[in-house]
Amino acid sequence: MRKKPEQPTLELYKLAVEMADRVSARRGTANQFYLSLETLILGAPIMAQYLGSNSVAHPELLTALSVAGVLVAIVWWLQLRSYRELNSAKFKVINEIEDHHFEVKVFRQEWLDVSGHEKLPIGGHESARWRPAELPAGGHEICPLPYLFLPRL
Repeated sequence: MRKKPEQPTLELYKLAVEMADRVSARRGTANQFYLSLETLILGAPIMAQYLGSNSVAHPELLTALSVAGVLVAIVWWLQLRSYRELNSAKFKVINEIEDHHFEVKVFRQEWLDVSGHEKLPIGGHESARWRPAELPAGGHEICPLPYLFLPRL
């Protein structure tokens, strides 16, 4: 049986867990922002056409909107990858603190329950099983696809 963790270790653990939670919240906010921006870029020419305006139907403008939409999707993907890497590093620290100072390993057990294996998701996606949590709200991977058809409106 391990002794109770020292107060500074416990405080560092609490801070690491809180910081990981904040990164996850920021990732969710970023998803909302980029999804709204993609919806605006894709919806503007459709709405203008619906309202009867011919100003948006210029092929050059539609092509520019298509390029902008693809660029936004790339930036979205890069930012989400950055959040994923940052959270992986934070959970590596959390798991190391649990391994060395706690008898109960909450995050390791949670990962085991979700993934079905002991290997932790540090440094990438080691899970062979697909989980909905890996698909960000908004689906940034498929976001560039509609822009291929936008110049044809």
